Amino acid sequence: MNFEPKARPTGIGSLPFAEPETACRFVLERLPEIPFWPQLPKRAPSENMYLQFAPGLPGLVEEGTDLIFDRSTGYDDALARLYQRHLDADADWPLRRDHAAGFHAMTEAHAEALGRALIVKGQITGPISYGLTVQGRDKRLLIYDEVAFDAVVKGLALQARWQEAALRSFNPKTILFLDEPSMSAYGSAYYNLDRGRVIEALREVTAGLEGLTGIHCCGNTDWSVLIDAGLDVLSFDAYYFAKNLSLYPGALTAFLDRGGILAWGIVPTNTADAVKEDTASLLARFEEALGWFAEKGLDRGRVLRQSLITPSCGLGSWPEETARHVFDLVLGVSSEIRRRYGLTS
Repeated sequence: MNFEPKARPTGIGSLPFAEPETACRFVLERLPEIPFWPQLPKRAPSENMYLQFAPGLPGLVEEGTDLIFDRSTGYDDALARLYQRHLDADADWPLRRDHAAGFHAMTEAHAEALGRALIVKGQITGPISYGLTVQGRDKRLLIYDEVAFDAVVKGLALQARWQEAALRSFNPKTILFLDEPSMSAYGSAYYNLDRGRVIEALREVTAGLEGLTGIHCCGNTDWSVLIDAGLDVLSFDAYYFAKNLSLYPGALTAFLDRGGILAWGIVPTNTADAVKEDTASLLARFEEALGWFAEKGLDRGRVLRQSLITPSCGLGSWPEETARHVFDLVLGVSSEIRRRYGLTS
């Protein structure tokens, strides 16, 4: 699907509201062209980014606000069922209402708005972050258990297909992001991660999708790994790490050549940084970063056409007033970029 966002705004996923309808209205009033369904971790622990997609994944047990991998109860049967579902391409894996109230509120009460949108965004937690966050009772990380990690990858792939199909029932144009904050650990001395396996896992989760796919990492990483995974959108914290990303000009050129989109998280989400910024200061920061890309040989006009403007990360853990301020800045920066560079058509 060809799509040039031309610096339009969207969001990452989580918001700090407890009421799903409040969150949906917040999104649709600000982002009618590229809305997303809101994740609401302050509503319930089950809406944090790991518990939200855990139901049905073999061996993953919710214990309060924690998610534990445990083989002791029905694991083998659950694993067999998952592999059979994967063989059958059975993606009937709906998000549970008690784990994703924002998804159900958005799709049940706002179908008309979703249908009018230019494109609709969804999101799911990525396999690498699952693998580097969830532990067994022996404290072993899930990513180092080959069978268990493979099952999570396949389960997330089925969930991604179900979510995309659900969103496409309202609008044929969709973007589904993998949220991968733990990719910032890639290359660390503390974690031995095989590059090929990381790319394979990312590709497997998104392989069956028909719309656009994206990946969000809010820290610094080896950006060539995420680009080589072949997804359509690279979402990054441009407030802190734009210069780091500009050090990969060859990979970025290839990414843009195949129609790739850069989602610039130019608006910081932590309150201390957000309150000291305004549209003018962030626009200056964006243009400085754009200059770094141009110095490396990337075409400025093409970068602008193939860009989204977003917060640097989700806002689920921040105060509501921070979320409002952040999105005011997102809209202001997007509008000014589009006006200044003639991207409004």
